[in-house]
Amino acid sequence: MENYATKFIGKDVKIEIDRVINSKHPKHGFIYEVNYGFVPGTVAPDGEEIDAYLLMVGEPVESFRGKCVAVVHRLEEDDDKLVVIPNLNNISDKEILKMTNFQEKFFTVEIIRK
Repeated sequence: MENYATKFIGKDVKIEIDRVINSKHPKHGFIYEVNYGFVPGTVAPDGEEIDAYLLMVGEPVESFRGKCVAVVHRLEEDDDKLVVIPNLNNISDKEILKMTNFQEKFFTVEIIRK
């Protein structure tokens, strides 16, 4: 079965940010090193809206429209994260892993690109 989140790869998506850069996670206490949010009106396999990392934007934003270039896939659970960046930019898998490590270091992940 195809990973639901991968259908967004290569597409422009609008995300709402509910954890702005440098904010603190309310339950686990780590600091969000990037803007983090979700795609409104979607439902991921975990029953929540599809989560998204907004990379390459260094200031807090409330929403953003950009290109989904990859998915951070957690191997042990149904909780994938879209990787959204400003259009006309590129980013390597290594850069994605480095920028999302503040949260993904607790999981075994792979980067999926179509």
